[in-house]
Amino acid sequence: MGADREFAYGAAAGLLGDLLLGDPRRGHPVAAFGRAAAAVERMLWRDDRGRGALHTAVCVGGAVALGSLAARCVRSSPAASVALTGAATWAVVGGTSLAREARAIGRSLETGTTEGLEAARARLPHLCGRDPQALDADGIARAVVESVAENTSDAVVGALVWGAVAGVPGLLGFRAVNTLDAMVGHKSPRHRRYGWASARLDDVAGWPGARLTAVLAAVAGPDPRGALRAWRADAAKHPSPNAGPVEASFAGALGVRLGGTLSYAGRVEHRPVLNGTGRPVAVADIDRAVRLSRRVGWLTLGVGAAARIAGTRIAAARIAGKGHRS
Repeated sequence: MGADREFAYGAAAGLLGDLLLGDPRRGHPVAAFGRAAAAVERMLWRDDRGRGALHTAVCVGGAVALGSLAARCVRSSPAASVALTGAATWAVVGGTSLAREARAIGRSLETGTTEGLEAARARLPHLCGRDPQALDADGIARAVVESVAENTSDAVVGALVWGAVAGVPGLLGFRAVNTLDAMVGHKSPRHRRYGWASARLDDVAGWPGARLTAVLAAVAGPDPRGALRAWRADAAKHPSPNAGPVEASFAGALGVRLGGTLSYAGRVEHRPVLNGTGRPVAVADIDRAVRLSRRVGWLTLGVGAAARIAGTRIAAARIAGKGHRS
């Protein structure tokens, strides 16, 4: 069995594991990485970009090195390699937890009661950093759809893309970058300078996954033309270079309007509207966004596996051609 098929089988097993099991309530590998990264921050922190860059290098480099060492230990056994890829994929993707949180909020909103609205507000911080008290039911539904779109790229597609490129080290490295961005890559007084390197690296690492997510949302969504039109017209207006294409494509595919005024811990942001010709988000759109996210994740697996197989064959053909010429 070649490395390309080992990745395909392992990644498929990991996605199935995530679908069936979701994230463990305790002892999640990503949580363990977060604790280690926090310990490194306590040792290194200064209000300085250089210290922040060192923090990023230590944490991401450590994750990649761990993945490389594990991959070397099992490279002589195809079965063990598949198992390792499956375990790493399950550890780094978060599609099921994303879907569960989104749908739980949707069920609370569907009741149409004050109690349901308060339950949705209490659960929203599990999904995104919005200020839930500033949102009504429609605002919460819009926040959930936007979070499902962005996290489809961050929690599923980006990891699978880097897994297809670099195997287990790519899977672990991408998740390390994304986790660090969530921890220190925001513009708080403590992390404005220290987290700069993590935020920029996350932009770079997330670039290919975000574009693939946007493409596949157009392919798998109910309105491909609308997705492409919104992507072209509105993605560049978003302050995030990666969230823009993803949210715009999801908005167009679902026929809804995203963006607008947002509130984060008392700080109000007025973001451009994405797919301005769409209708306002309704509670039922949460489930539609989750189903689209699922389809995008499985399509990504197919694209990644096909790309690895094609790359292996092209490399073999080039080697064979050099042999004939010599």
